[in-house]
Amino acid sequence: MSRRPEPTRPYVLLSCAASIDGYIDDASSQRLLLSNDEDLDRVDAVRASCDAILVGAGTVRRDDPRLLVRSPNRRAERVTAGRPASPTKVTLTAQGDLDPAARFFTAGDPARLVYCATGALEKTQERLGRLATVIDAGEPVDPGWLLTDLAARGVRRLMVEGGGTVHAQFLAAGLADELHLVVAPFFVGDGRAPRFVGEGRFPWHPGRRARLAEARQIGDVVLLRYALSARCPAD
Repeated sequence: MSRRPEPTRPYVLLSCAASIDGYIDDASSQRLLLSNDEDLDRVDAVRASCDAILVGAGTVRRDDPRLLVRSPNRRAERVTAGRPASPTKVTLTAQGDLDPAARFFTAGDPARLVYCATGALEKTQERLGRLATVIDAGEPVDPGWLLTDLAARGVRRLMVEGGGTVHAQFLAAGLADELHLVVAPFFVGDGRAPRFVGEGRFPWHPGRRARLAEARQIGDVVLLRYALSARCPAD
């Protein structure tokens, strides 16, 4: 029996929380809490199931995320299985404007990968080369090439946590297998605030509807899990 070929890209799971009117934050300087403790624990379990977590440079600057598995039990389970306590951290940047003091680079000890546009490569290597592996990802950064490179580095399951620009890039390119969209029970109603995704040409439209694999109430929020490719399990 011949072996099945290795996938050319990781399984890509997009994760996002948004208001009823589709905003992922408000326009204030404070981060808007869209989820609840029960759902945050669910997100932590999803993180623990992945090999890498990706966010855009804008999310690193705006939210300063740690991108670590929070649960000690889940970290211990990963270590027992021969995996790092938390997944590899991944970001992509066009300009290289990332602060070395950001928690992406300082929190925990997972591997860190920075996919950088060719024009900003030298600047980014000088700024971050001691803290992360900086990779030339073309001009502009090509998400498809990035996924192929991650697969070559052993990443089989990738969680993309935003922001909206990065989500739109993966969706428009047809590079997403699954979407976890959590809807918070309120409106933002401010056009200055960032939305889940902006304008674009996406593979899912009125003539090709995405398949809803699950709808689950989690406290006062609702999880909508969409299957975006044949790779997504039915349940």
